[in-house]
Amino acid sequence: MARRGDVPEVDWPARPDTSLALNHMGTFDWDLDSGRMHLDPTALEVLDLRPDEYSGTPAGLRARIAPAEAARLDSRVAEAIKDGRSHYGAYVRSRRRDGSPAWTHIQGHILRDPEGRPYRVIGILRDAAHDPGEPGAAGEQDEGRRRMTGVVERTTAILAHARTVNDVTDILKDPQALGHLGAVSVMLGVVDGGRIHLVAEGQLGTYVPEIEYTRIDARFPMSVAVRTMQPVFIVSRQEFQDSYPELWPYIEPLAVHSGVYLPLIAQGRPVGALGLLYKREGDFTAEERNLLMALGSGVAQSLQRAILFEQEHDLAEGLQRAMLPRRIPTVPGALIAVRYRSARMGRDIGGDWYDVVPLGGGRVGVMIGDVEGHDTDAAAVMGQLRIVMRAYVVEGHTPGAAMARASAFLRDLETERFATCTYAEADLTSGMIQMVRAGHLDPVVRRGDGSCHRIQVAGGLPLGLPPAEPSAAAGSGYPVTSLELHPGDTLVLCTDGLIERPGADPDTGMLELMAAIHSGPADVEELADVLCDLVGDSGGGDDMALLVLRRRGTPTGRGGGPLRQRLDPGDAEAPALARHLIRAAVAAWGARDRADEIELAADELMTNALVHTDGGGHISMRITPQGRIRVEVEDSSSALPRRREADDWAVSGRGLMLVEQLADAWGVEPRGGGKCVWCEFAVNAPQSTDELPRH
Repeated sequence: MARRGDVPEVDWPARPDTSLALNHMGTFDWDLDSGRMHLDPTALEVLDLRPDEYSGTPAGLRARIAPAEAARLDSRVAEAIKDGRSHYGAYVRSRRRDGSPAWTHIQGHILRDPEGRPYRVIGILRDAAHDPGEPGAAGEQDEGRRRMTGVVERTTAILAHARTVNDVTDILKDPQALGHLGAVSVMLGVVDGGRIHLVAEGQLGTYVPEIEYTRIDARFPMSVAVRTMQPVFIVSRQEFQDSYPELWPYIEPLAVHSGVYLPLIAQGRPVGALGLLYKREGDFTAEERNLLMALGSGVAQSLQRAILFEQEHDLAEGLQRAMLPRRIPTVPGALIAVRYRSARMGRDIGGDWYDVVPLGGGRVGVMIGDVEGHDTDAAAVMGQLRIVMRAYVVEGHTPGAAMARASAFLRDLETERFATCTYAEADLTSGMIQMVRAGHLDPVVRRGDGSCHRIQVAGGLPLGLPPAEPSAAAGSGYPVTSLELHPGDTLVLCTDGLIERPGADPDTGMLELMAAIHSGPADVEELADVLCDLVGDSGGGDDMALLVLRRRGTPTGRGGGPLRQRLDPGDAEAPALARHLIRAAVAAWGARDRADEIELAADELMTNALVHTDGGGHISMRITPQGRIRVEVEDSSSALPRRREADDWAVSGRGLMLVEQLADAWGVEPRGGGKCVWCEFAVNAPQSTDELPRH
């Protein structure tokens, strides 16, 4: 077709897309199952949107369509779908890029499958600024409409920040919000199974326990709104009395003459209902009804988000706690408190953990760790790692070997996660602690005088990373740091969630932690609560684990400082030196009457370790809380000692028979790849340990 002046050339007859474009009419195609919505170039032009600004979903229209208008459009679509109609249409107000107002007409055709389920909407979208008789120009001048629309927009904007159901109720109960809505009372009900739970009531009414829970099939306006998914408008006190006699006794004393109950519908199902009561009497105008339905749509979306957030948060916290120890055992010689707080985001399931493992003989193992990530994988890895670490220390592996084995286990899981951990094995009788650290925070110790110290524990790589020297001996990658915990001293282990502060250096958080420990109460439970409050005051969104251990004070004169001596196979002087130390210690402890028995039994145990093993071992001696002298000899052989029978003619191997005769008790404990043979002697109350021999 030839060009005629400035008229563009088009085919004859014109194609549908050309006809639509020339009349500023665009098309859209909305897949209800996936949520995707396609806009053609003309539709984008009508809305003054660039292709890169549009997200491809209905939410992308909110860049130009105000929240109140979008809510009204959503209500129109939902109503058409619910009523089984195939068409709907609506005028909506939008704003162009430069802020100038515009009117757009949207018309859609709803496609349904053979069962009647809607699955797609195809429609047109056109510029309606010049439509005769439409509320374009007049609507812009309507101050009342602007005011009411502003109420919905402000309320919707505030509700967008609500994360919990309490947040939603606090916003709705705000007196200023009620004033803007013209209501004197607001009620929010949440669907809970077959009932409606009244979770909030603001201003005029008082809390009425009898109607806190109502059945959905009951004769209450809120129940009717949920059941029918239609708003209920009540325009007089007489209507309250006639239509809802069960509610009337609670309405009669109030200065209420009308009300509205809005169903809160999200994704096609009711999640609750919103009730508003008014002092005025009379019907609601079409404008007011549209406004209130738009408000209900916004509240419904916020309420659903809040419900999902709380459900996800409860699930996350429950899963996390299920992975942690169900109870903390009572440990003689120590007071222990633990705490865990989940991350503040709903889906964040952390990998922080703690554990307390009684090891016998007055010893206890305490650990704390953090698996990388905040999801179910992190929680699953954490649960496995905690159990594995517990198993290794119960088997008797040294702290370094247990940590190395746990790291190897994590590598074998074929996960990309790594973990940090601190493990401390404490002898609560002597106060000696052996600690290893795998990329974790240093522990903090508060002495009995209140002074706090950050303990510089020699560190190894985080668990799960390949060792620097693959051929190194087990545990060599995690050196042991020794520390003495005096009676009344407190050890604090925590994860980084306790010290991280948004925008702050971790050292700042550590200084705040140490200051809180220094000034905190002596009671471990109270101290743990004080430290957890640091997170509530200024912490970030990470989860947090905390373990506090305080060594009990021992009765006067009952403590026995530990003696420990290395036994090397090639060192002929080691047994003699050990015997000298044993005799001196027994004398200092006021047990001279049993000195010969103790020395002889210890000599037999040392001889067995040197003769029957290749790697030598250690001998140690201490006073137990029960007032016994305990001798322990550790070696690297897992073979258990064998006690000879009395009629055995062998000239060797009778050492354990002698130990059994001399000691009041004896036994064998596994220690990783080796063992510990011990014996105990009941003695009179030992003297002060101030005169113990130096070694």
